Amino acid sequence: MPGTFSQIYIQLVFAVKGRRSLISEQWEQELYKYITGIVTNKNQKLLAINGMPDHIHILIGMKPSCCLSDLVREIKKASNEFIKTKGYSRSKFDWQEGYGAFSYSHLALDNVIQYIHNQKEHHRRRTFQEEYKDFLIKYKIDHKEEYLFDWIEE
Repeated sequence: MPGTFSQIYIQLVFAVKGRRSLISEQWEQELYKYITGIVTNKNQKLLAINGMPDHIHILIGMKPSCCLSDLVREIKKASNEFIKTKGYSRSKFDWQEGYGAFSYSHLALDNVIQYIHNQKEHHRRRTFQEEYKDFLIKYKIDHKEEYLFDWIEE
């Protein structure tokens, strides 16, 4: 779109269905590369991706013509099929419905990228449930507990 200038940065967070720990360190990098390809093929810019066995964080530089819900649906659908086709998970793998989407300014990008890259260290101190609820509170997102992810009691 000529004459259209934007800076839209969105961090996506979504979990494995039932928040089961199914993403293995043995193949997580292949999954991240595959998701990077999906985002790139949709003409968006992937800035950071990382996660834990039960969830994933993706930071995307988005164009205003992109529909976020369509992009997330495509990422989940295609990556789910990729995991199944490759036989990576011995258990039935699915992403949970829903996702978190949090926006950032250009000035915050370095901190967000570092936060995403340090997921494994970060989660030694806090659970995904604590992290996700803190995002909702920090960004003043109205929510009801019954609509959050299905949490597995730890």
